[in-house]
Amino acid sequence: MRNIVSINHVSLLVADTARALDFYQGLLGLEIYASRPELDFPGAWLTVGAGQIHLLELPATNRQAALPEHGGRDQHVAMNVTDLDAVVAALAAAGIGYTLSRSGRRALFCRDPDGNVVELVEVPADAG
Repeated sequence: MRNIVSINHVSLLVADTARALDFYQGLLGLEIYASRPELDFPGAWLTVGAGQIHLLELPATNRQAALPEHGGRDQHVAMNVTDLDAVVAALAAAGIGYTLSRSGRRALFCRDPDGNVVELVEVPADAG
């Protein structure tokens, strides 16, 4: 499959769409993708560059009882940011813990209110 060129979307299970939007829209600043079709369950779609994150308010059926402390050892969605220090400040102000990447990159891992791991990787402003 050498013709794969980008991620279209990532779906994350959430228990409460409004609470999840406080994190993804309010804290991380993602914009809602307004063209979400009518579905038979609550949720929201958020724009991330050319892709999307789909928040699905559905029961989680496969979560482990004990999640690893470091998000890099769990399933996660990774997004590029241009100022990791600003992300650190926003997370600290919101009381959200994080761990730094163990690879040496300027990146961190945090969890959304439902325990989904979000990795934020610093890239140059022109790299998007």
